[in-house]
Amino acid sequence: MKQKKQTKKIDAYEKQAEYYDVIYAAKGKNYKREAEKIHTVIKKYKQSTGNSLLDVGCGTGGHFAFLKKWYQIEGLDIDEHMLAVAKKRFPKILFHHGDMSKFNLDKKFDSVTCLFSAIGYMRTARNMQKAIKKMSRHLKPGGVLVVEPWFSPAQWKVGKPATIFIDKPGLKIARVNISDRRGDISVVNFHFLVATQGKVEHFTELHELGLFTPKEYMNAFKLAGLKVIYDKKGITGRGLYIGVKSKKYPTEPR
Repeated sequence: MKQKKQTKKIDAYEKQAEYYDVIYAAKGKNYKREAEKIHTVIKKYKQSTGNSLLDVGCGTGGHFAFLKKWYQIEGLDIDEHMLAVAKKRFPKILFHHGDMSKFNLDKKFDSVTCLFSAIGYMRTARNMQKAIKKMSRHLKPGGVLVVEPWFSPAQWKVGKPATIFIDKPGLKIARVNISDRRGDISVVNFHFLVATQGKVEHFTELHELGLFTPKEYMNAFKLAGLKVIYDKKGITGRGLYIGVKSKKYPTEPR
């Protein structure tokens, strides 16, 4: 059978959404273990009494299969391709399409999470600050915000090659990239080779994420009216910024 080969450049996650979970499973991502750690953090710091949770930058909703036993969950993401996968997996969960720096759901939650370094897609410290403020505005008094950061400027290494290989019946994937940098923006240009029955496809995805300093994160949380705690280890080794909204005197960021 003659193979059909295609090469194209597409937006971040437009095509990868289809293979996202199988790719990160191959990298060893353990959503169950991470969800348990998130639950432990929320239990430790949350002062409100409810169990509502909004996951911002939820992607395909990988943590939801495990978090839903403890929380009434909703998800928000800007990428429609990722949301389509999430909605198919969790038809009973409410998902919102929106930008984390601009969204307004007209409701408040006991917990808000922003995991897997999704905050990096804000690209600039100013936009990151806007996103933290928006998340804070969606917290109830005594609520907790949990943000998993992307790499800091000091941590990001330029020129580092990375690969992932998937070898399953009927599906072969190779994802290759070399890390780059433009100012305080990390640049990741993924090259994919995907082989399915009778077809080999090549496509690239460009991802640009802001490299924010610990000071910039801490300031963003404080400006959002939150008491901030930094957990160096976090759930995956990238750390966690944890913000608690005052139960008695909640401050709404301007």
